[in-house]
Amino acid sequence: MHEIALMSDIFTIIEKDWNKRNLEPVNKVSLIVGELSNAMPDALSMAFDIHKTYNYPFLANEAQLVIHIEKALAKCTICGESYEPDQRISNCPNCKLPSGKIIQGETFKIQSYESRDQE
Repeated sequence: MHEIALMSDIFTIIEKDWNKRNLEPVNKVSLIVGELSNAMPDALSMAFDIHKTYNYPFLANEAQLVIHIEKALAKCTICGESYEPDQRISNCPNCKLPSGKIIQGETFKIQSYESRDQE
């Protein structure tokens, strides 16, 4: 479960930025997680809850994690068909060739975080 390490990196990024801005504790973290990003939303939520128990000074006790799922989308480089692939390499449903280029769904990033003074 690499989501523990991913969440540790997320906490490090937020804490560094939070320190620069001198904000109140963070009460909401929003992520964008692509269907093809190799990160599992349920495991990320569990990793977030585990990290909350470490009592980071920048994180409010009631902090919540919100995950926005980015749908996977590919476009066939042969026939131009757009489709939702179920994995990185998949056959185009129109021409049946494995020629899809992933154009969406690989994102893994912090969308935002909110502190009490931003409400």
